[in-house]
Amino acid sequence: MTKVDRRIRKSQEAIKAAVIELMSEKNFDDITLQDISDRADVSRGTIYLHYVDKYDLLDKLIDGHIQELSEICHSVSDLEWKESIVPWFTYLEQNYLFFSTMMASKGAVQFRNRLVEFLNEDFKEEIHLSQARKSGLSEDIILQYVVMSYVGVVEWWIKNEMPHPPEVMSEQLGELIKMNLG
Repeated sequence: MTKVDRRIRKSQEAIKAAVIELMSEKNFDDITLQDISDRADVSRGTIYLHYVDKYDLLDKLIDGHIQELSEICHSVSDLEWKESIVPWFTYLEQNYLFFSTMMASKGAVQFRNRLVEFLNEDFKEEIHLSQARKSGLSEDIILQYVVMSYVGVVEWWIKNEMPHPPEVMSEQLGELIKMNLG
């Protein structure tokens, strides 16, 4: 992996933080590149050095978080469900502003679709479907049930300002998944 200059990384982080803050205040469609550059304290030219437009910026921001979640999934793939979910919820908690903003804004649909797509791919490998096959259940329906349940619980947790710590969420969700797929 190539090392990114500290000034470039600092500018990119300021730009990303600015767009998240602005999205928590107003609709993404109403945010201009000038708003982002003012909030990030960088020139519009600096934004254009890194992103084609604000939609590219949002895409890359979402991609970055999906990539982080993917790396977490791969790092815990040998663990049981309950243990493997803790790092996920911890990451969500550490990045609360991003996730709460995504779920409360128009960017939510785009983010939610990407999250569902990612989880479909990831869970497809993780879910043992032999029991389901024996009982005549469709693998596609089982996968959608698990993924949408998972996303729904995450949305509920974020929208309700994380009423339980990551460990409790992981234990509860792990038990539910185990009950339904056991």
